[in-house]
Amino acid sequence: MTWQDPVPFLRGTAWLDEHGRPVRAEPAGMGRLPWETAQRALLPIGVRLEFTVSPGTRAVRLRYRAAVPDRTQALRELAHCFALWQGDRCLTEVVADPAEETEVTVPLPPDGDPGPYTVHPPESQAPEILGVRGVGGTLAPAPPAPRWLVHGDSITEGWWSTRPAHAWPSVAGRALGLDTVNLGYAGSARGDLPIAQQLAALPADLLTLAFGTNCWSGVPHSAPLLYETTRAFVTLVRRGHPDTPLLLLSPLYRPEAETTANALGATLAALRGAMEEAVRDLVAAGDERLVLLPGRDLVGPGHLADGLHPDDTGHARIAAAVAAAVREAAPLLLGAPSGR
Repeated sequence: MTWQDPVPFLRGTAWLDEHGRPVRAEPAGMGRLPWETAQRALLPIGVRLEFTVSPGTRAVRLRYRAAVPDRTQALRELAHCFALWQGDRCLTEVVADPAEETEVTVPLPPDGDPGPYTVHPPESQAPEILGVRGVGGTLAPAPPAPRWLVHGDSITEGWWSTRPAHAWPSVAGRALGLDTVNLGYAGSARGDLPIAQQLAALPADLLTLAFGTNCWSGVPHSAPLLYETTRAFVTLVRRGHPDTPLLLLSPLYRPEAETTANALGATLAALRGAMEEAVRDLVAAGDERLVLLPGRDLVGPGHLADGLHPDDTGHARIAAAVAAAVREAAPLLLGAPSGR
């Protein structure tokens, strides 16, 4: 059998570069972004394959290439596994070595269920899927789902979740039946306005913004500055999505930062309050599709793996809160076909 083009099977994609590889920022606009954002945008975080199968299909075979880490790289020891999911269940995981070009075979359940199925590739070493095909039968791309753009920092990117499928955007997206596009950028996401403009230009049925914690440390903000940044960011997003439901998740609990002033004298509690005040003011000014989800109490110290990033339980708690907020704010969206 010939290899099928993987692009129709890919979900969680925002842009493709000139070589057809998924990237998480507009390729022509990379130069307008902070360096660390542009670097993280090259990683296929949240990109996955979704498909149905014909009767008799025993497995899906993927041809891919990935960066091969040298012996000094810390990421060398991460499990490079391809996980098969159906709904909210992980059916199997297949561990395969990163290679310049190789194949991996992921077995399907023997009961003949046509799916749909999802394969989450590993995110370490940035694997690029080159081709897909069925073993014993054929594959077809899964039906499209409403598209959810999620912008945030390393927490949104999924740091300290044990698998890509356990990051809170992935968990919430499965619960809601959405095509989650993960635009989380570790070490960045400080209300950078070029990102807001890129979000405005992307098709979306739902948007979520979840930044702010890096405004305490990485590039310090004062509370008044973050208030104005939040208003400006949302205003620019609204230029492309005037009526799209938009959920803003304010910063999660971060013990070291809650009552400690940064270089501009702002605690994380003050920054969180400024973001939440900006959202309330925008709603009062007439933005009826903007919803605030306060992040302070969604996780506690016991849910943080390193004092900042949630563990799997913490990611699950965030996902449950976000899913509940979306169900309340946008009930007509769920189950609707994508407008792309």
